[in-house]
Amino acid sequence: MENNQIEKKYKKLVIALSVIIPLAVAALFGIKIPGYDFSFLPPIYSLINGCVAVLLVLAVVAIKNKNQKRHRLFIRFAILGSLLFLVGYILYHATSGDTKFGGQGIVRYVYFFILISHIVLSIAVIPMVMLTYLKGWANNLEAHRKLAKYTFPLWLYVAVTGPIIYLMIRPYYGG
Repeated sequence: MENNQIEKKYKKLVIALSVIIPLAVAALFGIKIPGYDFSFLPPIYSLINGCVAVLLVLAVVAIKNKNQKRHRLFIRFAILGSLLFLVGYILYHATSGDTKFGGQGIVRYVYFFILISHIVLSIAVIPMVMLTYLKGWANNLEAHRKLAKYTFPLWLYVAVTGPIIYLMIRPYYGG
C-alpha cells in the first residue's frame, strides 16, 4: 500500500478516536461502578506516566543518533504506556469517588494551573500522537518530523505533569 493511501486509510480512525476517547473519559466521570476497589491504581498509573516521559526522551535521543529502530521501539512503548495509563485512570475514576485538593495559598493556584493545562493538553495530544505515529509508519518522514516538533513537547509535558499532579494530590486521597 502506498504511503499516502496508508495515511488516508487511517486518518478517519485517528479523528474518531480523538473524539471518542476524551468524550468517553468525560462520560465516565458521571458514572460510578460500585463494588470494585481500584484505589491502588493512582501511584501505578502515575509511575507509568513517568516512564512514558523517560521513553519519549530516549526516543528523541535515539533519532538524534540516527537509530530509527530504537526510536520506533521507544515510541511504541511510550504509546503502550499511555494506553495502560488511560486504562488505569478510567478504572480508578469509574469506581472511586473524587479526591478534592486540600492545599491552600499559592500551591492551590499552582496545582490547578498544572491540572487544567495537563487536562487540556492531554486532549490535544491524542490526535497529535496518532497522526505523528501514522506519518512515521507511512514513511512520510518530512511530515512526521514537522508534526513531531510539536507533539513531543506537549506529550512530554502531559507525561511529566501527570506524576506531579499525583504527588500534589496524594495527601488528600481517602483511606
